[in-house]
Amino acid sequence: MPQYTAPLRDMHFVLHELLQVEQELQQLPAHAEMDADTINQILEEGGKFASNVVFPLNHSGDREGCKLDKDAHTVTTPKGFKEAYQQYVEGGWAALACDPEYGGQGLPVVVNNSFYEMMNSANQAWMMYPGLSHGAYECLKAHGTAELKATYLPKLVSGEWTGTMCLTEAHCGTDLGLLRTKAEPQADSTYKITGGKIFISAGEHDMAANIIHLVLARLPDAPAGTKGISLFVVPKFIPNADGSLGARNGITVGAIEEKMGIHGNATCQMNLDGATGWLIGEPNKGLNAMFVMMNAARLGVGMQSLGLTEVAYQNAVVYAKDRLQMRSLTGPKAPEKAADPIIVHPDVRRMLLTARAYAEGGRAFSSYAALLIDKELNHPDETVRKDAADQVALLTPIIKSFMTDNGWIATSEALQVYGGHGYIAEWGMEQYVRDARINMIYEGTNTIQSLDLLGRKILMDNGAKLKKFGAQIQAFVEENGTDEAMNEFITPLGDIGDKVTKLTMEIGMKAFQNQDEVGAAAVPYLRVVGHMVYAYFFARMAKIALAKQDSGDSFYKAKLATARFYFARLLPETAMLIRQARSGAANLTSLEEELF
Repeated sequence: MPQYTAPLRDMHFVLHELLQVEQELQQLPAHAEMDADTINQILEEGGKFASNVVFPLNHSGDREGCKLDKDAHTVTTPKGFKEAYQQYVEGGWAALACDPEYGGQGLPVVVNNSFYEMMNSANQAWMMYPGLSHGAYECLKAHGTAELKATYLPKLVSGEWTGTMCLTEAHCGTDLGLLRTKAEPQADSTYKITGGKIFISAGEHDMAANIIHLVLARLPDAPAGTKGISLFVVPKFIPNADGSLGARNGITVGAIEEKMGIHGNATCQMNLDGATGWLIGEPNKGLNAMFVMMNAARLGVGMQSLGLTEVAYQNAVVYAKDRLQMRSLTGPKAPEKAADPIIVHPDVRRMLLTARAYAEGGRAFSSYAALLIDKELNHPDETVRKDAADQVALLTPIIKSFMTDNGWIATSEALQVYGGHGYIAEWGMEQYVRDARINMIYEGTNTIQSLDLLGRKILMDNGAKLKKFGAQIQAFVEENGTDEAMNEFITPLGDIGDKVTKLTMEIGMKAFQNQDEVGAAAVPYLRVVGHMVYAYFFARMAKIALAKQDSGDSFYKAKLATARFYFARLLPETAMLIRQARSGAANLTSLEEELF
């Protein structure tokens, strides 16, 4: 059976040595009192909760799945899920990064982000229930009326109620402009909403007293396409004036999707039959409001794959040290045993280091992005807030796509370490692969994220956001360019930065003539930019490790070895990707449809 230990040492390194979060948070009035000891204590307790309470339910939850009572329109979650959620609520974990005005603890996003990583390593399917609730909280907080906030936010913050987002319909996924769900205005300022939604994670369950659905629908006079979408809050039970639960609303589960992974989460088909809803934000501008939750979900999915990468790596290492198979090519390493442990074999180490590097790179990158969100929300300087918001916008599709791609690669490599045992359920590895593959699809497929990065976030503003991030890389290269010990990291970092600049300009020029050039280049382009980002953070981590490699703490030697592996074995993938991105659209579009 698998095991999990929270990677607290590396989290401390990223937060305190790489990002220096204590000093950064002191610049934010809302978090000026936050210190390293407090952060460490929170993460230590969070790690215990993840390992001891939620992780033991991961394998059993996957095997048991969720059960639907079609007559009662209710869903029973796997054994232990409901009880673990009650412990989660009682422990105050749901309120960690929420506004104290609504009962939250007001902690920084960067701390909550590390907690979420641990929870996703422990049990991604379980974590989706409270994780989606936090997105609903953020959306209502940003766009809800004072009355809606007062009704729903305290319950979402406490965890007493959970939330979902209801976007997808059977005939439209990413293209939400095609949705058909209707909202009819009523005399009492409510709306009667009718339609069907599919793929609704945590759409129905028995873990909380009420479920708050955020639903996209069309008003009768709405214009066509995405400009005619409005957003509504549709509770499972309609709250009474005193906050107690009232009548059952007309939104019910019709079926649970039978999917390849995350079986412990109820992915539901939801039917709305004149369900009562309340408008969030302005009419016909629901998609803009919903993007608060959608972007939170995209960041969350990146953290799901980071969590899977870490737990798969940990288990593969344990297995590789224990499993005996053949002898080392350079002679026996365990002559007292019948064979050597497989960790002595170079390619097993390649697989392990691939997963390790993608875990450590992703942890540094996502923590940096979370700290940017704290600055965007809380910094007193408007210019700093704007710069942080620009970076978050640029980095969000990379977090969602690059990190989930890497999660798929890492979990697959970790499974491979096990050989035949890897695809046997009792070892737990095949579940991580199945779960990781889903993460590349939902919340906007990785192709959609790539189009968003290249088309909307980079080309639409002539590369302004990318140039800002590139300026940080250039400054780091110039600062450390004369340090001979850093040459093995600085030279390739500067090189990939230059290549991204040239590639962006080339694709942009081609796009003036043919927009299909953007679609043809977007996927390899995002991976190139993702590697540039990881190379930047690995170079920064290597600088710290070089200075402390003789400290007696083996952590720094390991960090340095992982950075060297990344630059030698993973970053070179960009050479192939750049050639793919430059190859143009013709090799994809020249074959006539009937010849496929």
